Formats: sequence, structure tokens, C-alpha cells
Amino acid sequence: MRVSVPYGRLGAVTVWQELVGQEAAVAVLSRAVSGEGHAMSHAWLITGPPGSGRSNAARAFAAALQCDKGGCGECSACRTALSGAHPDVTVVRTEQLSIGVDEVRNLVRRSAMRPTLGHHQVIVVEDADRITERGADALLKAIEEPAPRTVWVLCAPTLDDVVATIRSRCRHLHLATPSESAVAALLVARDGIDPAMASFAARAAQGHVGRARALARDESSRIRRREVLQLPPQLTSLGACLRAAANVVAASSEEASASTADRDSRELAELNEALGFGTKGARPRNAQSQVKELEDSQKARVKRLQRDGLDRVLTELTTYYRDVLAVQLASQARLVNVEQEAAVRTIARRTTAEATMRRLDAILAARTALETNVAPLLAMEALFIDLAESL
Repeated sequence: MRVSVPYGRLGAVTVWQELVGQEAAVAVLSRAVSGEGHAMSHAWLITGPPGSGRSNAARAFAAALQCDKGGCGECSACRTALSGAHPDVTVVRTEQLSIGVDEVRNLVRRSAMRPTLGHHQVIVVEDADRITERGADALLKAIEEPAPRTVWVLCAPTLDDVVATIRSRCRHLHLATPSESAVAALLVARDGIDPAMASFAARAAQGHVGRARALARDESSRIRRREVLQLPPQLTSLGACLRAAANVVAASSEEASASTADRDSRELAELNEALGFGTKGARPRNAQSQVKELEDSQKARVKRLQRDGLDRVLTELTTYYRDVLAVQLASQARLVNVEQEAAVRTIARRTTAEATMRRLDAILAARTALETNVAPLLAMEALFIDLAESL
């Protein structure tokens, strides 16, 4: 009989250790692993805001399903499942803008296989919200009629991000936004971050664990955040808005390109070697098409990273105007950006709560525009014009 390991029983030695502030969700997953009642399902949909730990929860669940002790965190099954080396745990996280039908069909074929070493064949899709419509059609039958020992674990920000036919066939588990204190405690305990820096990072990240870790460990991340928060008072003319938009888009593009440059070069070198480029051997006729396919894939990866960077800009601006609104409404809520308090209060005095709400709506509209493939520069120009006070 497999035994579930309750959350916290073994301190840091469980697969659940990095699910900060998710005790209720861990309890649900632990009951499913132990086979208690009807808690187990062949298909799960884990949702939650960015940084809440959707991917960590899915990987931990996959490891616990393979573990004889329900997620001890120490055995070979746990370690290999968490590291991505377990033969019966497949984790998909796309670096493209979408997950197409061909990739989904490969997953469906994988899901039909019997587990080789573990208790289950577990398929984790970290970006289920990026599955295309044709991909969803290919996935549907596999979820409706799963192999006996196969478990699907899909992750998405919200239920609405997954097509209705898929989400209706999954058991839903929602993760809450972790508290600042829980995130700060994790940074101190796991990463050895100074408590003061951990507290700042947790507050600035608003419960996004990955973002908090980046802010705590990387000074350049803190500098970029500070530059974004200094933008609102500078939006005083049309020219200023257009320049700010161009600078933000260029910075996100440069950051994305720089972060993938080494990997792009390595992938191209490996492909050239495999194709016989640079040798006396004959090159295959389809060599150029394979190189072109790789280059297209790399461009799509950079495009996604650029949009992720712009999304962080939108998130920082949201916290800024949230602070402005809190001041205007005389809320007792603590400011997120206490370092910008003077500028926040100045804007709050010059404008109204209604105007601030319109600016928050404009930020949301910019995020939607980016998600629907509007040109980044056009989306950011429109946003900054909407944020300006006197245009």
C-alpha cells in the first residue's frame, strides 16, 4: 500500500517543499496520491496566478505518484521525476507562442504507453493555455478515454484559458497567491537571501515566487524594475510617450536576444554538425530547410521572451497605479512601491480615482493586445498615451 506524506511532516524533505502557502492544494494532491476515497482523477487542471507555483505543483504531484511513500522527496523516483529524468514522467513547457497539433499528437502517443518503471505514465503540460484549437481536438479523446495508468496534469492561469471541452473533463485545482511572509521565508531558507532583501523582493513581486527570487538575487532585475516605475511621471507629452514605448520595447528585445544567444549558437552548431556542414561529405538536400526550421523556432522563442519581458513591465505599472488608487481612496493597504511613494502621492493628488481606473483598464487592454499578436511597439505606444495625464 502506498502511503501519503502529509505536508510539513518531514520539513524540507518532501516533494511539496516549494509550494509556498499552498497547504490546501497539497492536502488535495496528497489524498489523491494515497488513493483516499474518490480523490484521484486521470486528468487534472491546475490553475493559479503567475508565480503561484502551478508548474512546481504539477511536477511534485508527478513525483509523488511515482513514489512508494507518496512524495518523500529522497528516493530515486522523487529525485528523477523532479529533475525531469524519470522515464514515465513527461513534462512539456513550450518556448514557442503555442503548442501545435503535432506536438500534442506525440504526447497522446506517449500517454498510451504502459509505465516502464513507475506506477503511472504522467504527462505534465505546463502551458496548456497555449494549446491550439487543433491541438485541443487531438488531446480531447486521450483525456476522454485514457490508458488505465495514465495521468494528465495540465497547467494554466485560469479556467477560461483552456477550451471548455478539455477543462470539463479535468479535476480542477486552484492555487492561491502566496503571502509576502511565506515567499520571504522561502527565499531566506532556500536561497540564503538576507531577510531585509527577501522582504523587499516578496513585497515587490506580490506573491510571484520566481519574480521574487530574481529580484532578490539579480541587481539588474532591480534596476529594470526601478526604471519602469520611474516612467509614469515622465509621460508628459506625445513625444515622451513614443520615446518611452520605443525604449521599453527595444530593451525587452535586447534582453530576450541576449538571454538566448549562447543557446541559439549551440543549437545551430549541433545541427550543422549533424548535417555534415563544414565537412567534405555531401550535404543532404533538405539541409537548408532544417536550418530554416531551427531559425524560425529560435525567432519564436525570442518573440515569446520579449513578450514575457513586456508583461513584467505591465505588471510593474499595474502595481504603481494600484498604489495611486490606494492613496486616492485613502485605503489602509500598504503601498507595494514604497520607494516611489512621493511620486505616487503627487500623481494621486493631480488626478482622480476614475482616471486611475481608466489607466488600469488601459494596462489590461495592452496585455490583451500583446496576447493577440498586436505589434509590441504599437501596443506600448497606445498604452503610454493612455497613461499620460495631459494629452
